[in-house]
Amino acid sequence: MFYAIMGTDREDSLEARMLARPEHVERLKQLQNEGRLLIAGPHPAIDSPDPGPAGFTGSLIVAEFPSLEDAKAWADTDPYTQTGVFSQISVKPYNKVLP
Repeated sequence: MFYAIMGTDREDSLEARMLARPEHVERLKQLQNEGRLLIAGPHPAIDSPDPGPAGFTGSLIVAEFPSLEDAKAWADTDPYTQTGVFSQISVKPYNKVLP
């Protein structure tokens, strides 16, 4: 089943985000290579694909996991969680309807 992992960035997270990004992206690429990643990306803090110093307010990842517990465990071990980029994480089941 798919699960939506929604992380909310802490204030002033941009520097920590950029430091943890390579490891974070590597984990996402692993999900993609396994055919389990539906979508992933950040939420810019301003209405722009490149928010510059404004940074990001969080991220959304939708990926397939065997269970909710497995999705939560994956989210808990993500570099953004481990380094404090995310101040909060929500993991919920997700049903893809369209397209």
